[in-house]
Amino acid sequence: MEIKLRRVDEVRWLIRRSGNMLTDGLVFADDAIMSHLREDRALEQVANVACLPGIRGRSLAMPDIHWGYGFPIGGVAGFDAEEGIVSPGGVGYDINCGVRLLRSDISEADARSRIEPLIESLFRALPSGVGSHRTDLTLTQDELTAVLTRGAGWLVERGWGREDDLDAIEEYGCIAGADPGLLSPRARKRGLNQLGTIGSGNHFAEVQVVDEVFDESTASAFGLSEGMIAVMIHSGSRGLGYQVCDDNLETMLDAADKYDIPLPDRQLCCAPLQSEEGRHYLGAMAAAANYAFGNRQLMAHKTRGVFADHFGAESAAGMRTVYDVCHNIAKFEDHVLDGVPQRLCVHRKGATRAFPPGHEALPERYRDIGQPVLIPGDMGRYSFVAVGTAEGLEETLGSSCHGAGRLMSRTKSRKAMRGRDLFAEFRERGIIVRSDRASTVAEEVPEAYKDLANVIDVVVAADIGRRVARLRPLGVVKG
Repeated sequence: MEIKLRRVDEVRWLIRRSGNMLTDGLVFADDAIMSHLREDRALEQVANVACLPGIRGRSLAMPDIHWGYGFPIGGVAGFDAEEGIVSPGGVGYDINCGVRLLRSDISEADARSRIEPLIESLFRALPSGVGSHRTDLTLTQDELTAVLTRGAGWLVERGWGREDDLDAIEEYGCIAGADPGLLSPRARKRGLNQLGTIGSGNHFAEVQVVDEVFDESTASAFGLSEGMIAVMIHSGSRGLGYQVCDDNLETMLDAADKYDIPLPDRQLCCAPLQSEEGRHYLGAMAAAANYAFGNRQLMAHKTRGVFADHFGAESAAGMRTVYDVCHNIAKFEDHVLDGVPQRLCVHRKGATRAFPPGHEALPERYRDIGQPVLIPGDMGRYSFVAVGTAEGLEETLGSSCHGAGRLMSRTKSRKAMRGRDLFAEFRERGIIVRSDRASTVAEEVPEAYKDLANVIDVVVAADIGRRVARLRPLGVVKG
């Protein structure tokens, strides 16, 4: 498909409707980001998503956009709840990959001398790496069903967390409509001993310091202040979620044929939302999403335990969940497009929900402030906390970027880093990195990613989010 790209302003680019596209595409990018995209097929993927039945509004791409499976990573699209489709490619393999941020009352000065043993303790408490699992916890089948059904709430009831965690989690830690009975035996087996684990790839647990505050009043409402220690946890539904996606792809290919849905790319295989196949996927996806909420909930609980060991129980008690957001999800939401209220199934693939002040989906503590938007960067520079805007709700279905976005493939990054002692290099920069695999660290170096500060500049310039605070890494447990 020929991509007809037109610049709208400094940070917006329109992919004009052509061919089989049912709507335009809209890409948020500055000149530097667009120069990389012109060498990538992600723009083609934005156009392909615009061809799917029932799409409402535009096919959207956040400024961390890069090539993904079916949808681009950084892709957002809303589909009519009655006439639209659901596509596993618009959710991703790692269902409800997401981020949780814990704030603390501990200062950088208090933590600096203890950072190395702290990271070592977190490394032991939060298993990481390919196939990582817990030796201290294997769920029964009934317990697994409870997690799949109730998400983080079941963990809190068991004493693995606090009640105030739940209203600081997107959807309060539980996606409605989960049906654990739709998961394959293999998917369930993979979930029995991976709860509370980081996993591999770009997942991590990172001890950070709030090193700059841009919006004092909003930061204060989020419980953040300069010089404060925080912990960011990035993980998802692990092998269980991957298996749910894999199990449904062949079904979705058959469904596309059955319902005569033309696919510009087989990786966009899908089914009508109101079909048996569509409802089956949504029920299984919601169950996997709830597992991911439970996974991050248990890791947050384990993290508090580690901090209690190193800083005392009183310090751990001050570790409050700022927020927990999904990155890979499809959810039913109410939006207004061109003045018309619409019920949509919003796919966010490598994108973060970013609702503005006053939105009814937000907990009372953030209702007048807006949703915390957690945006992790690479492990050598910084991450950001932002907040949603009314303009973003209207233009992006209340969405923002989810990270920096890759510049180099993992393979290319490993080759480029060959021969370097990356652990020593990070230590020289004041960052303690712990990982079982040097190859994982080589894949995740700062050079492999866009500079998140530039990505955030686009978000702010487009008025789809506002900066609140910047967080700098002190120590990282890497998947």
